[in-house]
Amino acid sequence: MTQFEVLSQILAVTAPVFSMVVLGLLLKRMELINEQFIQTASALVFKATMPTLFFLSLWKSDIRHSVQFELLAMFGISTLLGYLASWLWAMRKVTRAQRGVFVQGSFRGNCGVMSFALASSYFGDFGSSVGGVLAGFSILIFNVLSVLVLSVYSSTLEFRWRNVLKELATNPLVVAVVLGMAASWFQLELPVWVNKSANYFADLTLPLALICVGGTLSWFAVRESGVAAMQASMIKLLLLPVGGCLLAWLLGFRGRELVILWVFLASPTAAGSFSMAMGAGADGRLAANIIALSTFLSIFTVTLGMYGLSALGH
Repeated sequence: MTQFEVLSQILAVTAPVFSMVVLGLLLKRMELINEQFIQTASALVFKATMPTLFFLSLWKSDIRHSVQFELLAMFGISTLLGYLASWLWAMRKVTRAQRGVFVQGSFRGNCGVMSFALASSYFGDFGSSVGGVLAGFSILIFNVLSVLVLSVYSSTLEFRWRNVLKELATNPLVVAVVLGMAASWFQLELPVWVNKSANYFADLTLPLALICVGGTLSWFAVRESGVAAMQASMIKLLLLPVGGCLLAWLLGFRGRELVILWVFLASPTAAGSFSMAMGAGADGRLAANIIALSTFLSIFTVTLGMYGLSALGH
């Protein structure tokens, strides 16, 4: 396969995903969707269609292949190292008022939407099942680390294990991952019509979620991002995935597992980081700027990273 064919194959996966994000931005500017639509659709995705998608992906899979402990551990270690590195950087280069937002924006990726979409598009059922477990795991680690760093620099947010664990236990995506793994383990059977209806419902997830991501973006936020937002975006899109994948390669990771790790580590900053920043009384504008800038730049960094790994035989 020539390098052009490799790039074409990668673009066939990444371009449709990012084009839906751009479409959401355009629909918002054309006033065909508004904030109320985005809030309602985002709630529908988070509470219903995405949990259904995760459940079905895991239920149909071989649980022994879906839960890859080495990959989960590598993702967790890489995320933690990126988290600590960004915190050290923030203590030297970022004002105290912005440090919590900066650190969160530097490590908290949009794994449930962007990464899952790319993994499932590139690797089919394998990407969907492994990606579902990774997305569920990312929710656990992201929430704990985010609340911790935001609480350190917030006068209104207090870190309490009870509250964090309660939120995780009631998170629809976490619940869906657990139930999907249990259904796969016990080989649950569903009536054909229920299965087909659930698939119709789950198919709404990725287009709707990606459009909502685009609808929340702002060209003004990208233009006004500033030094702190650019630094956080570079840590999120380059330092974290390159460092994590290099470490994984040194430890023996190869092939599709390495590509999936890149996709999950290189995802742009999650939109949920804005609401957490606002809840902590932190710099919401910086949070929004990091989300917008990292999402825009990830169109290029994620694609080039996948192309580079594929060109190297992965």
